[in-house]
Amino acid sequence: MTDTTAHVRELNLYRKYFDLVAAGTKTIEVRVKYPHLEDLATGDTIRFRIKGTDETCDVRVLRVTEYKTFEELLDGEGPSNINPQASREEQLANIRAIYGAEKEALGALAIEIARS
Repeated sequence: MTDTTAHVRELNLYRKYFDLVAAGTKTIEVRVKYPHLEDLATGDTIRFRIKGTDETCDVRVLRVTEYKTFEELLDGEGPSNINPQASREEQLANIRAIYGAEKEALGALAIEIARS
């Protein structure tokens, strides 16, 4: 039997990105394709949390697209959808500061989101 029930995932998010999601201006979340995210699907809910706080923001997953690299992801999704306040080059540097080359090698996920 296949489980078609939408899931709720809790993921941590830095304050500056949390605020963009909460405002509805960040519509693409970038993540490494970790094994625990392989079954993330349209219709799931992500509950973003600022680590160490009770602040949360729920979003609905509209689409999940896999890319080989962060550069391909930025080019495919458009930097303004990921962070409208930073240039493509700034975003690439920021993403790579969070996720090293060994993590990027796992693959990159573009998760299209909308406020719940």
